[in-house]
This record gives sequence, C-alpha cells and structure tokens, in this order.
Amino acid sequence: MKYLQLIWTAMFRRKTRTIFTLLSVLAAFLLFGLLDSVRSAFANAASSVAGVDRLVTVSRISFTLPLPKSLLPRIQALPGVAQVTYANWFGGVYQDPKNFFANEAVADNFLDLYPEWLLSAAERTAFRNTRTGAVVGESLAEKYHWKLGDKIPLQATIYPQKVGGNAWAFDLVGIYRAADPKRKSQENALFFNWDYFDEARAFGNGNVGWYVLKVSDRELAQQVAQAVDALSTNSDHETKTQTEQAFNAAFVSQFGDIGLIVGAIMGAVFFTLILLTGNTMAQAVRERIPELAVLKTIGFSNHSVLALVLAESVLLIVLGGAIGLALAGVVVDAVRAAVGTGVPMTRVGGAIWLRGAGLMVLIGLIVGALPARRGMRLRIVDALAGR
Repeated sequence: MKYLQLIWTAMFRRKTRTIFTLLSVLAAFLLFGLLDSVRSAFANAASSVAGVDRLVTVSRISFTLPLPKSLLPRIQALPGVAQVTYANWFGGVYQDPKNFFANEAVADNFLDLYPEWLLSAAERTAFRNTRTGAVVGESLAEKYHWKLGDKIPLQATIYPQKVGGNAWAFDLVGIYRAADPKRKSQENALFFNWDYFDEARAFGNGNVGWYVLKVSDRELAQQVAQAVDALSTNSDHETKTQTEQAFNAAFVSQFGDIGLIVGAIMGAVFFTLILLTGNTMAQAVRERIPELAVLKTIGFSNHSVLALVLAESVLLIVLGGAIGLALAGVVVDAVRAAVGTGVPMTRVGGAIWLRGAGLMVLIGLIVGALPARRGMRLRIVDALAGR
C-alpha cells in the first residue's frame, strides 16, 4: 500500500488516454455483468422450485410437445395443489407478420391464477361465457386501438381451423392491466377461450401445451412438483414441473444456445479489451523508461519494478471493471423490475462479482506481463542513455 500513490500517479500520467481506457474497461464489464446475469438465469432456472407458489408443468422432452388434458383431474387430486389451469401457445399474427405478440388459448380459470392482473368481475364472466371471447393487456389494446366489443382477427402460423383455414377471429370481452405499474410489459398478451380453440383446430385436439399449478403452501412446492411428475413416469408424456422463470428460460432457449452465444460475445469483447489495454500499458511503460531506470538507481530491485508495473495494470482494469459491474447491477435491477420474469436475469450478486473480479485480475496480469517484463529486464545505463 505504501506505493499506491506512486502507482496512481503513474497511471494518470496521461489523463486523457487513461480515462478513455477506463471507459473501455467499464463498457466491457458492464456488458459482462448483463450477459452473465442472463447466462446465470438460464443455468439456474431448473435448479429448485422450493419457495414458490406457482409452478408450470411441461413435457420433459421439450416444452413444445403437448400434454394430454386427461392429466388435469389427476393433478387436481394431489395434496398441496390449490388450483390448476392450462394453456396452449397459439402463435398467431395480427394483420402483418411484424405484428407479433404473445397469444395463447387458455382455460376459463387461467386468469384466476394471476391476481396481479386486474380484470373486472363482469369481464371475467364474459370471458367464461363467450365462446370466441378474448382478453388482452391494456398496453396491447392501446397499441392497436382496441376497445371492448371489437373483433380481433389473427392469422394462424401453427394451428389452422378445420373449417376456415388460417383465419381466426375473436371477440374482445376484457382488458386487463398489471397491478404493479413496473410490470407493464405483462400487458402485451392476448388470451382466448381454449374450448373454442380445441373444437375448431384441425389437429392436436384433446392436448394442452402446459399446466399452471398454484400450491396451497410454498413449503410444499418441491413435494408437489415431484408428485406431479410422478404421475406420468415411464409414460409417453413424462412431465417436468418447474418455476415460471425456468419456463420462460426454456421458451427463449428455443432460439439458440444462450450459453454459447453469451460466451462467444464475451470472448470477443475481452479479446478486444486485452489488445486495447495491452497497447495502453506498452505505451505507458515505454514513455517512462528513464523513470524506471531512476527507480532502479535509487534501490528498487528488478522484481519491485515488475510488481509496480503489474499493479498499475491490474488497478487500471479493476477500477474500470468495478464501476462497470456496479452499473450492470443497477441496470439488471431496473430490467427485472420492469419486465419481471419475461426476460430471465439474475441479480448481479456475489457469484457474478467473484467471476468478474477474477477476470479483472487475470486480464490485468495478461496485459501488464510484457511491459512489466521489459521494465524488469531494463539496464540502467541503456535506459539513461536513451538506448
């Protein structure tokens, strides 16, 4: 610590260059914090269901495979299960393929399991009693200027009708809104009557996409999940019961290997960072060759000079990296508050900080290795002579 002032002064000898380098390091570790938060969410999504009161049951093979509706009464009869509902992804588009939003066929009690979505009693009744009824989120209704009583046509991309082809039409009977204003992103979905969907679709009748369970006690969540999955053991429709976060993660995973994508991006970012900061450190040491020679003249050993240059390199990376990770924590918390489980992300906690700190030190040592070696092997006479 007694050499900290010396290291700090050397690092800010060229303030402009150092500041821009710090900004580059900050941006790299801000990106690392955001991407590692997503990667961690996908890695941990299926770990445990303990402590949650709402579970999702999907096919163990793939969440895109259907499950028989005959599982419903068996799940309802399990101890610890308070309510059960089911849904099926529809995948329709509105007027233009660019107008894509979540749309699902759901049971008439589906919205009852989501008390955080506010819908009047009259609209709930209308949804149950209207065969072609649909409910949409307030944000989605505002986007397309929909109002109660409107007909909403959707073009099917997966399920054509037995009669009528890909053209489906629904009657808007309810508009829900999120109780928490920070969860407005949950208002971008359309739900319609599953019975109508199952009667009219050309294939897949009698099957559902997934089940949603509400447990009577959060402490029983793990036990309930195991009991549900045991119902279909050794059958052709084995299930996997998981949290909503895991379900959302599985949905996003269908578009690619998230871990591989994140790893490739971070590899490219850190490779570029090493080149940039390595060049900065090489220039800094080259400009201070006479000063390093003076340090050796007054008693600094070769290893002391090596340590000073490496410490400067590590401090440069750690300073920018710590600020970047702190900003990533703020951004992740804001995103989680805004979209909830819609985008799987974990908080930037101790595990991410530990990985980040390790990368900071490692990168600092890598970029400082060659300049530090040059300083250590420096001959006083040659340096003072300008050779």
